[in-house]
Amino acid sequence: MKRLLLTLVIAAISGISYAATFSADPVKKGEEIALKSAAVNDGFGDSVAKMEMILKNQHGQSSTRYIKLKTLEVKNDGDKSISIFSRPRDVKGTAFLSFTHKTGDDDRWLYLPALRRVKRISSSNQSGPFMGSEFAYEDLGSQEVEKFTYKYIRDENLGGKETHVIERYPVDKNSGYTKQTVWVDQAAFTVQKIEFFDRRGSHLKTLMYKKYQKFENKHWRALLMEMENHQSGKSTSLVWSDYQFGLGLTSRDFSKNSLKRVR
Repeated sequence: MKRLLLTLVIAAISGISYAATFSADPVKKGEEIALKSAAVNDGFGDSVAKMEMILKNQHGQSSTRYIKLKTLEVKNDGDKSISIFSRPRDVKGTAFLSFTHKTGDDDRWLYLPALRRVKRISSSNQSGPFMGSEFAYEDLGSQEVEKFTYKYIRDENLGGKETHVIERYPVDKNSGYTKQTVWVDQAAFTVQKIEFFDRRGSHLKTLMYKKYQKFENKHWRALLMEMENHQSGKSTSLVWSDYQFGLGLTSRDFSKNSLKRVR
C-alpha cells in the first residue's frame, strides 16, 4: 500500500512538473517551444535524400526539377548542405552550397554550369527566390533558433493536431520578413505550418509540412512541403524520398572548390 501511495505521489508530481514545462512569460515560452522543436532535429549526423521540386504558376501549369540533397550537422553551428540538380536539362549540374550559422550571416554559393563559375549569394540578397521557386534563400537550410526572437501566441487545433502557435521575428536586418507565425505539434514538436509576412507586414506565403515520417526511430522528416505565395498565386512543392543517415560525410564533401565536380 505504501509503495502504491508513493507511486501515485510521484506520478502526481510528474504531472505537475510536465504541465509547468514552459514559462508563463510569452517571450520566454515562445523561445522554449522553439528550442524544443529544434531539438527534434538534433543528432542526425549526416543525411542524403532525393527531392522533387514542383513549380506551379498562377495558371496551374507546372514543371518539375530533380535534386539530390546532402546535409552535414555541424557541432555548435548550423548545418552544411549541398543541393545538386540532375534534371531537367536546363538546370542539370547546377549546385547550391549553404553553410548555416547560429549567429551572423550564412554563407551560400551557387554553381551555374552554363557560366562555369561559382557565384556567391550576398547576404543582402537572401530574400531573393531560389531557382525560380517560392522558397527564398533564407528559407533553405537549418532554421537556427538564434536567428530569431520569439513570442508565444496561443494553443490551437490544426487539422486534428493540438499545436502551440508562436511568432518568430528575424534578427537579420536583410531578412525579407517582418515575422513568421509557426504552428508546432504539441506531441512530437515538429513544425506543421509557417506563415510568412513581408516587410510591409502583409501575409506573403504559407508553408505546410505534411506526411511526417520517423527514420531510425528518432529522426522526424516531412516528406511533403508545400509553399504557397498568396500575392503571386504561384506555389512550390518539395517531395522528399530515399532518406539515408550516417553515411560518414565530412566537411570535405561540402567544399566550395568542389562545386563544379559534384554529382
